[in-house]
Amino acid sequence: MKMIIKFGQFLLLTLPAIVIGQQLPAYPPTISGAQVETYKTIGDVEMRLWIFTPDGHHSDDHSPAIVFFFGGGWRGGSPTHFTKHCEYLAARGMVAVAADYRVSSRHGVTANHCVEDAKSAMRWLRKHSERLGIDPNRIVASGGSAGGHLAAATATLPLYDDAKDDLSVSARPNALVLFNPVLVLSPVPGESESSISANTNLKERMGVDPETMSPYHHMKPGMPPTIIFHGKADHTVPYRTAELYWEKMIAQGDQCVLVGYENADHGFFNNGRDDNAYYIDTVNKMDTFLVSLGYIRGVKNTVHSD
Repeated sequence: MKMIIKFGQFLLLTLPAIVIGQQLPAYPPTISGAQVETYKTIGDVEMRLWIFTPDGHHSDDHSPAIVFFFGGGWRGGSPTHFTKHCEYLAARGMVAVAADYRVSSRHGVTANHCVEDAKSAMRWLRKHSERLGIDPNRIVASGGSAGGHLAAATATLPLYDDAKDDLSVSARPNALVLFNPVLVLSPVPGESESSISANTNLKERMGVDPETMSPYHHMKPGMPPTIIFHGKADHTVPYRTAELYWEKMIAQGDQCVLVGYENADHGFFNNGRDDNAYYIDTVNKMDTFLVSLGYIRGVKNTVHSD
């Protein structure tokens, strides 16, 4: 039996809970232990990167790097989302970066502008790689949910470049690490499309034709090596969409690992979620994947969940 891709559920992508009387986190946040850089300015709004470096890191190093894009339905979220992942990977020898980007709740933008920012962040990091001690040929894009979409978008989408960017610098990552990412935003032949007709807001959320924002629909042979972590009980971004992406990657001869978790729902991988078992397991498997690419080496660190 065909599994239904519930496109309409993309409208329910998780946002931070707002409790009446509760003060919202400061924005932009202060993230201890990170070097702060501005990668672009739009009007009077600065978009920043928080950069974690290995101990003893120097500008003449050529360390691999990873950029994390937070989740929040392109509407909210915080660059602090992947702080623990950044700290872990910096301790493993990578330059780890938490990226900010515009979202609708703070900046009044649609998702196509989020993609512009993600590409700008990747280009800025590669352009400044020599100063930052980064190997420009070993830059990983990562993220969760809508942030996973942005990471995949930097590898797949031909449109939505900021006109002010230096387009001679590639925004394409050398590898992808994706956590319950949004990968399919338009119908797929042979798969059920019954719920797409009920969706009246997806184009409004994207700001453009959703198919032009759908990583699955723009994959071509020669994709970066990819690992995807996804809950099989995800009611927000259906697991079937990750399967479709994995199937297409394998069919076109590209390297892709899909790690599915029984009974795990959306956001299962986050630090502090449940008993942290999924967080620890996904970090360990991410480590193994990066070791397989030669980006890090040696014995894994102990994964701290505090």
